[in-house]
Amino acid sequence: MSYAVIQTGGKQYKVKSGEILKIEKLPDSKQNTKIEFKEILAYGDDKIIEIGTPTVSGAKVEAEIVKNGKERTVLIFKKRRRHNSRRKNGHRQEYSMIKINKLFSKDGKILSEAEKKIVPVKKKVETTKEEKK
Repeated sequence: MSYAVIQTGGKQYKVKSGEILKIEKLPDSKQNTKIEFKEILAYGDDKIIEIGTPTVSGAKVEAEIVKNGKERTVLIFKKRRRHNSRRKNGHRQEYSMIKINKLFSKDGKILSEAEKKIVPVKKKVETTKEEKK
């Protein structure tokens, strides 16, 4: 199974094709758009591994934005005792949920690709009043 280590939002993530993960919100991102991560720190599989110095030039990861949203509220409460001083504040961090589609090596060859999910279509059968009786 091939994997890659990408860097985005000041954090590093080990990703595999077909994986869904939450990252910090990407600027100007809309749902169902394709994005590319070019800051690949390392990639490989069970046999070989390629490590960058600091990044692997030419390697990239192709992903699709599933949705954008906000995390749950984190409450910040500060109190100074005996001063009648209180401060209550809240914060909701924005995130982008992405699905990894393809991993490319430094020479542009596809290392792994996510399987396309086939959703069966349910056919609606109409019945008449006579058939119900």
